Amino acid sequence: MKLKPVSDNNDPELRDKDAAAPRGAPAGDELEEATDKQLKRLEKLQRVFYADGRYALLVVFQGRDASGKDGVIRKVIGAVNPLGCEFTSFKVPSEEERKHDFLWRIHRRVPAHGTIGVFNRSHYEELLVVRVNEIVPKKVWSKRFDQINDFEQMLSRNNVVILKFMLHVSRDEQKKRFEDRLEDSTKNWKFRAGDLEDRANWGEFTKAYRDALTKCSTPWAPWYVVPADDKDVRDLLVARTIADTLDSLGLRYPKAEDDVKKIRIT
Repeated sequence: MKLKPVSDNNDPELRDKDAAAPRGAPAGDELEEATDKQLKRLEKLQRVFYADGRYALLVVFQGRDASGKDGVIRKVIGAVNPLGCEFTSFKVPSEEERKHDFLWRIHRRVPAHGTIGVFNRSHYEELLVVRVNEIVPKKVWSKRFDQINDFEQMLSRNNVVILKFMLHVSRDEQKKRFEDRLEDSTKNWKFRAGDLEDRANWGEFTKAYRDALTKCSTPWAPWYVVPADDKDVRDLLVARTIADTLDSLGLRYPKAEDDVKKIRIT
């Protein structure tokens, strides 16, 4: 069970039924064992990735409110050594950030080689929120598809491996999670009135997401749509995709210098 990148042959419709766990997905103990296997695999690969030092890995998470961005980061990225990771949660641009181009604050947080960088939301807010809420006109945001593709290609050519995950949650599941959040004193602080405004614009956000996914899924920076109604299946799919990507890089531990090999400890 693997995710397929968005492509001309895999154009996401983002229907509610597409948020359900894929047919044949494991469940119960089988799902737990499969996830544990991928997390252990990821933990081992990250050690080599850090030592190898030839690549950076940028993992982008986008999704509607309550789609599980925080949860998947805790479960999947939490399986690796935090000393080899950097985390950025992008909020509304600050006054300083608004004085620069829209990618300025993004480029500053791109991880260094040997590091996994995780974005909770990202530069794609500049194709989603600004479009639906009419913060900038179409003549501005419509040019950003090509600008983002060029930016990501530049990163790729400098050995930044990019994976982008859109966590796709259904309308009914989002409602349930909102209700659970409101009833939980440890979570209701996360809720904001704007969450309901975005929910009211469900159709417009769907159109915006579909455009962003189809126009900005490239060989060097693919988008993956993750069915996210089942949290455990979501985590398994993301973990396996990241592990498979690291495994494909031909990672290796550096060879020790000759003078190191000659050292004898008495």
